[in-house]
Amino acid sequence: MSLPPSSQASANPAPTPLASHPAPLSPAEQRRAERAAKAAARAAKAAARAAAREAPPPPPTARTQASRDEALSRNLALGGLIALFLLCLSWELWLAPTGRGTLAIKALPLLLPMVGLWRYRLYTFRWLSLLVWLYFAEGAVRATSESGPAMWLATAEVLLSVLIFVACALQVRQRLAAAKAERS
Repeated sequence: MSLPPSSQASANPAPTPLASHPAPLSPAEQRRAERAAKAAARAAKAAARAAAREAPPPPPTARTQASRDEALSRNLALGGLIALFLLCLSWELWLAPTGRGTLAIKALPLLLPMVGLWRYRLYTFRWLSLLVWLYFAEGAVRATSESGPAMWLATAEVLLSVLIFVACALQVRQRLAAAKAERS
C-alpha cells in the first residue's frame, strides 16, 4: 500500500544542516577550498596594486633643495674625495712610486662614491665615512714608516681622509636633523 503524496513528504523529512557540527570536508574538497582562498587573496592583492597605481602621487615635500650647510658639506666631501683620488694616483705613479706603480690600484675604489656624492645620496655618505678609514690607516702607517716625499704624501692622505670623514658625518647629521624637523 502506498501513501498519498502529501503523507510521503511528511514521512521523509528534508535533512536540516546542523549548525554546531559542520560535515567534515574530504581531502579533495579541502584542496579546492584552499585553492579558492589563495585565488581570492591573489585577486585582492592585484586589486590593491591596481588601486595604488591609479592613486594620485603623494604631495611633494617642502624640501626640494639642499640647504647652504648641506651643500657646503657635500662640496667638501666631494672635493676631498677627488683630491684623495688624484693624490693616490700621482703618489703611486709619479711622485714616490712603490715598486712598479701597481699600488695605484688603491685609487679605484674612490671612483665609486663620486656619483653618489654628486647626487646627494645619503647612503653613499654613510658608507664612504667608513671606507675612508682604510686610507687613513694606510696614510698613518706610511707617514710614520717612510721618509722624504712619501712621508709628506702620507700625511696629506691622512688629512684628506679626516676631511672627508668630517664632511660626510656633517652631511648625514644635517640631513637626519632636517628630516626630523620636517616630520614634526
